[in-house]
Amino acid sequence: MIQCPMPRTILIADDDPHIRQLLAFALAKAGLDTIEAEDGEAALAAVESHAPDLVVLDINMPRMDGIETCRRLRARSDLPILFLSSRDDELDRVLGIELGADDYVTKPFSPREVVARVMAILRRTAGRPPAVADAAPPLRHGRLHLDPDGWQASWADQPVPLTATEFGILRTLVTMPSKVFSRDALIDRLHGPGFAITDRTIDSHVRNLRAKFAAVGAQDVIETRAGIGYRLGVCGAR
Repeated sequence: MIQCPMPRTILIADDDPHIRQLLAFALAKAGLDTIEAEDGEAALAAVESHAPDLVVLDINMPRMDGIETCRRLRARSDLPILFLSSRDDELDRVLGIELGADDYVTKPFSPREVVARVMAILRRTAGRPPAVADAAPPLRHGRLHLDPDGWQASWADQPVPLTATEFGILRTLVTMPSKVFSRDALIDRLHGPGFAITDRTIDSHVRNLRAKFAAVGAQDVIETRAGIGYRLGVCGAR
């Protein structure tokens, strides 16, 4: 099993104590610290008191479900979120992604799969250590500016807060601005070949990106090529 090279704390929010115990054991074997919450309200309190690096969040919980918990977390932070869903309806899962979750796993799940997805999100959040000490150069295209080391995005000097997955998609497009990426190609760049995720999840992240940049006056960040995929837009450089 892949080991986490740096200390990380994962919050497991699920009303089923068996699932919490199962995931805590699997994540601990991967070198990750864990804390637990039995519902959405407890999860919000745990985020405030423990500042975890990622939340594994069940959708169907009492008192406050995972959808509302995710909405409240996203209103105040870009903390990475991995949804657990017992619902087999893809619309529920896509809704979670549109709210700002980074990924999802459907129950019943393999603990190894959850660990693998948690590690992938953490890698995207922290970035891989560079081979040399030099900092990664900033990426610019028109009015768009990305800081790969700081995982920061801005438009005409206005910060645009992005989740790790959203930043990863945008960085992929910026590094090859003339290339049209299929949805499968974007999934491979973000997660590696063979990672099971739907095309609609990528579409949801792109909608989120467009909405966030539209809020600061950017309407041309990402272009859709019908039947093919996405590429970087002109980003105000007309």
